[in-house]
Amino acid sequence: MSLLLAVVLAVAGAGCFALAAVLQHGAVRVPGSRPSLDLAGFRDLLRRPSWLLGIGLAAGGAALHAVALVLAPVSVVQPIGVLAVPIAVLLGLRSGGRPAAAVLTGSAACVGGVALVVRFAAAADPVEATGALPGRSLLIAGALAATVVLLLAAVAARTCGRLRCLACAVGGAVAFGLVAATVRAVSRQLATGAAGPFDETVLVAAGGIVVALLAGGWLVQQAFASGPPAVVVAALTVVDPMVAVALGMGLLGEGAGLGVGAALGMAGGALVAAGGVSLLARHHPDAATRTPARPTDDREPVLAGRS
Repeated sequence: MSLLLAVVLAVAGAGCFALAAVLQHGAVRVPGSRPSLDLAGFRDLLRRPSWLLGIGLAAGGAALHAVALVLAPVSVVQPIGVLAVPIAVLLGLRSGGRPAAAVLTGSAACVGGVALVVRFAAAADPVEATGALPGRSLLIAGALAATVVLLLAAVAARTCGRLRCLACAVGGAVAFGLVAATVRAVSRQLATGAAGPFDETVLVAAGGIVVALLAGGWLVQQAFASGPPAVVVAALTVVDPMVAVALGMGLLGEGAGLGVGAALGMAGGALVAAGGVSLLARHHPDAATRTPARPTDDREPVLAGRS
């Protein structure tokens, strides 16, 4: 019963996240805006009702997903968020968009690839650790995730267009994947009585969750400023569960029963999903129109062609 409830909550969270992405993207990408946000830009967003509504929906979706993580393993719950990809594409249709075949193929690849990961992860017969909270492992995971996020942020700072969008979205996804695995680890320890709410390791983990949420949120907003919501959602919902599943297996013992065949199947699913993200980034109509800006003279006429 708890597993079914977790799946329902995760699906509802995916719907909230997709709608939140569309609303936030529309608020960030206003006419004449720059493909990046600074502190002044964020202050301006605080006065836009659509952005605030998007933040509220994102928070609601995150809360639903957090409850689902308490009820079921990361390897089962986290990848369900990929349903936000086709939902975001459908919302694009409602707003007048018409996705090309490559966009639909990319969406299907995202869903199918993550579905493969779920299939093989669930077959691994996860057995979670019930001992003391793995503080050292959490610190190592946090350090690795922080390194990856900083590298991607450096790439985003030196690029524009679809590459900047992907770098920001993937960086945010790594941060959110760390949050998901840490929430699951802490919740399991609290539920089993292996740790108390005021234990030092639990408090440090809570602080790390806050920092990761802030860093991930900042990067995601930068991604919305650089590319379409479907691409951002795809990168988030593919990379986020991959990171969360990997950490769940490494920290919580959810991969104890994983064989070589299942590991290869999960790797194949991850490659398929990554290919779907690449297709969306290359062929989404909104992404195609966001070519890197070049300094030009505003008075220069635009020529339709040359003979």
